[in-house]
Amino acid sequence: MVLVTGATGFLGSEVAKQLADKGEAVRCTKRTSSVIPALLIPYTQIEWVDADLLDIFALEDSLDGVNQVYHCAAWVSLKQKDKEPMINTNVKGTANLVNLCLGRDVKLVHVSSIAAIGVAKPSELITENHHLDIATEDDGYAISKLESEMEVWRGIAEGLNAVIVNPSLIIGANAGVLGSGQLFETVRKGLKFYTEGTAGFVDVKDVAKCMIALMESDISEQRYIISAENRNYHQLTTEIAQGFGIKPPSILAKPWMMGLAWRAARLASLITGKAPAIDKIAAQASTQTRNFDNSKIKAATGIEFKPISQTILEVCERLSG
Repeated sequence: MVLVTGATGFLGSEVAKQLADKGEAVRCTKRTSSVIPALLIPYTQIEWVDADLLDIFALEDSLDGVNQVYHCAAWVSLKQKDKEPMINTNVKGTANLVNLCLGRDVKLVHVSSIAAIGVAKPSELITENHHLDIATEDDGYAISKLESEMEVWRGIAEGLNAVIVNPSLIIGANAGVLGSGQLFETVRKGLKFYTEGTAGFVDVKDVAKCMIALMESDISEQRYIISAENRNYHQLTTEIAQGFGIKPPSILAKPWMMGLAWRAARLASLITGKAPAIDKIAAQASTQTRNFDNSKIKAATGIEFKPISQTILEVCERLSG
C-alpha cells in the first residue's frame, strides 16, 4: 500500500494519479474540509482518509499496511501573519510522520522546495550541497521547508529509509489559476512589467515521475533538486503572453521599483483587508538570479525533462479554454 499526503494539492494529486495509473494500491490523506480534485475523481480505486498531519492518531491509522509514503502535504502562504503558524504546522506535521514511519518497514519520499536550498556564488549553479542560512532568512515558507527537511534528516539518522526532493517552480495545466498558475493569469490580464530575475522551472508530471523513480530505487539518504530548465522571467512571461496571443511585458521593473510595489501592495492590503498582490519575498525573488543544477537527479533517474516551452503552451491552452 502506498500513502500520499497532500493529494488534494497540485503535486500530490499528480503523484497519486501516476501511482494509480501504474496499478498501485493508493491511499490518500486529506483534511475533512478538503475537496477531492477533479483529476482524481475517476480513480475510484484510490482510498481517501481524513487525517490531518497534526492528528497523530488519525495519521497513525492511515499508515496501516503502508510501506511507501510520499509526503507532499504542506501549508503554503506568503502572508506575514501566517509565518509562525505555518512553520509550526509544516515542521510538526513532518515530525509526526517521520516518528510514525520510524520502526516500520516504510520508505519516505519527502517533498521540500528550492526555497530550502541556499544560494551559489555569482555565475555558479546552485546544487544540493548549498544550504539555506536560516539565521538571515525571512521567508516563513522557506524556513518551514528547511526545518521540515531537518526532521527527515533526523529520522534518517535514527534509521529511516528516506529521500528528499527539492522541486523548482512547478507548472502544469492542472494548477488552474492558483500557485504557479497565478503567474499565467497575471500575464493573461495584461502584465506590462518584467524583471531581470531567473529561476528554475519544471513540469508537475516530471516531478512526480522523479519521485516515483526514487521511491522504486535503492537510493536513500539523498537530496535531489528537481528542475528542468533555468529561465529568466522576461523570457518566461514573453512566452506566456505569446501563448495567449497577447502583447508581452515590455517595461523593465528594476529592484527599486519592485521595492515600491510591495510596499504599496502592503499599504493597499491594510486598507482593503485583502491579501497583497505582491509581498516583499516575491518582489525580491523576482529580481534575483538563481540557476539550478539538475545533473544529480538526471544521473539518478535517467529522466529527460519535458521542455518548459511545451508546458507553457499546455497551460495557456487550458486557461484559454
